[in-house]
Amino acid sequence: MKIALDKVAKTFETFRAVRGVSLEIGSGELVALLGPSGSGKTTILRMVAGLEYADEGQIFFGDEDATDIPVRERGVGFVFQHYALFPHMTVAENIAFGMKVSKVKRERTQIDARVADLLRLVKLDGLGERFPSQISGGQRQRVALARALAVDPKVLLLDEPFGALDANVRRDLRRWLREIHDELGITTLFVTHDQEEALDLADRVVILDQGRIVQEGTPEEVCRRPGSAFVMKFLGDTNRLEGTATGGRADIGGTVIDAQDVPDGKVELLARPGDLGWRTEGGGIAADVLRVIDRPEGRRLLARTAAGDTVEIDVPADMQVRARDSGFIEVRRGNVFPA
Repeated sequence: MKIALDKVAKTFETFRAVRGVSLEIGSGELVALLGPSGSGKTTILRMVAGLEYADEGQIFFGDEDATDIPVRERGVGFVFQHYALFPHMTVAENIAFGMKVSKVKRERTQIDARVADLLRLVKLDGLGERFPSQISGGQRQRVALARALAVDPKVLLLDEPFGALDANVRRDLRRWLREIHDELGITTLFVTHDQEEALDLADRVVILDQGRIVQEGTPEEVCRRPGSAFVMKFLGDTNRLEGTATGGRADIGGTVIDAQDVPDGKVELLARPGDLGWRTEGGGIAADVLRVIDRPEGRRLLARTAAGDTVEIDVPADMQVRARDSGFIEVRRGNVFPA
């Protein structure tokens, strides 16, 4: 089922949450809406679900105009951050609930068979008679997903589905959700503010800021070719170094790098800690090491340039370097934007 949003907008009393968003989600595609708080992610999701109505624009499911279709008739499955399970019902009863109240009538044996299939799908075999309070948070979220899938939705909508869980459980559930999606092939739209989650899971990432789409593309495209300083800064740890551009070249602390298509004038170099290197000779941006931070995967240096900028640099775990050492920052990669 393909979803299309055509110049959709939504205004609340004091602000405009979504501003003329146009977006197409292909059948069977898993798309992440990513952005800071207040960027319009959840409002878009709720409009697709029918829980909010657009002030302008249209929403299509395939060729059908779904803009004004009531939520119960849209055929969507919705998974919330906080599970929204019925505490007085067993796991099996929670999963069966949507089928029992659906307009599509099913025999009891059909419902029981569907619940058993879904319990196997979400790897909760044997837990159907337990109550939500008797299972873990990660298992509750699996129940919430099974309940959303029970009614055979055209579209699956996920609103910060793992936000209430700890980091290790989130990582496990991300891998599991991708496996479920690949098996079922259901068109899925999910909201998150977690960059790692979006990049791990999605076929395509849509980045929003102040109710507008600022960039969309595959995880590789948005990571390797950020379209703006906002996208670069939002997607992970970023160092900022000031400089000046002239004739397609930028001077950053005495190091000259390529800056094609950047107008002459003041610029900022944005670089990830892994885009920079550290050396004791050979030139670069002069700096002093303030602190060495050891991590399981390597070392990170906190350094300060002669211009007073504080920079984080990832180096090999076996690099011999200490606080107060002097040396040079090597720019291996980075993106230059007008300041």
